[in-house]
Amino acid sequence: MSNSEPCLVVDGLSAAWGSQPVLRSVALAIAEREYFVLLGPNGSGKTTLLRCIAGLERPVAGRIVLDGVDVSGLPPHRRRIGLMFQEPALFPHRTVFENIAYAPLLQRRPRSEIDEEVGRLIALLRLEGFEDRSPGALSGGERQRVALARTIAARPRLILLDEPFASIDVELKAELRAEFRRVLTALGIAAIHVTHDREEGLFLGDRVGLLFDGVLDPVGPPGEIFEHPRGPRAARFLGYNVLRHDGQLVAVHPREVRLESEPRGHSLATIHAIGTIGGESAAILATEEGERIEARGPGVSAGLATGSRVYVVWERSVDLGDGSDPTLTPRV
Repeated sequence: MSNSEPCLVVDGLSAAWGSQPVLRSVALAIAEREYFVLLGPNGSGKTTLLRCIAGLERPVAGRIVLDGVDVSGLPPHRRRIGLMFQEPALFPHRTVFENIAYAPLLQRRPRSEIDEEVGRLIALLRLEGFEDRSPGALSGGERQRVALARTIAARPRLILLDEPFASIDVELKAELRAEFRRVLTALGIAAIHVTHDREEGLFLGDRVGLLFDGVLDPVGPPGEIFEHPRGPRAARFLGYNVLRHDGQLVAVHPREVRLESEPRGHSLATIHAIGTIGGESAAILATEEGERIEARGPGVSAGLATGSRVYVVWERSVDLGDGSDPTLTPRV
């Protein structure tokens, strides 16, 4: 994050559904122009946090400060915060141009200014030639581009993106991820992007935070968050195996696992499944203690079959402590 004053400060934010806590004293600061990614499993409170920031949900405690002004009590339309959901929700009977121009028209800007801004956004999001089409004539990726252009046209200080690529075909996701990042960076708009897709989050974010059961882990650069998971739950979410070794819990990435026939490994395990993922071999194993292990690599499955008993070896692991914290109890 830059050294400038934060664009957004979330201070001690808590939310609940009736008596059930959803967010627990979340604290977060977003810098000018920052693309921040909030990662977490479904039900962790990610969407609730966005809705509180946008003004669609009322928190039970805490403050939301935008550009130094406490906006906690303001209605959504006065916060200058744009919110994009998984479904673009375009106006079906308006053209692409009319959808993008909707907010500027409500803001009573001069027609010449509206035409110029909509044209600029159409060019920026590579929508030339689609101006007169209805949303029903667009692909899913095209509709999301129009939805982003419509959100930007309202001139928000901050954009909130709630799983924007969840319903997009796999082959379009990589293109849209790069497109959204490029456009928001070019315009200098800060963003909070929510996703449960760890690869998407680690690829896009300037910084990343993990949210579990309404509690936000310390945030940091994607590489740091991935290389140094805080606790078993974060490690599992980031794709690590979590194993007990010499009385300690360790996180071992599947690509660090080797399978050997000689008793030099850390655990004896049985192969439950073998296959390939993206051109590399993968195996799913279970130790005698019931721990699940995934191994990946070019030669992981060479000469092995389902039911084979092998020894598990790893070169590198991350120490997670002894697991005595009840909130970090390993799954076995």
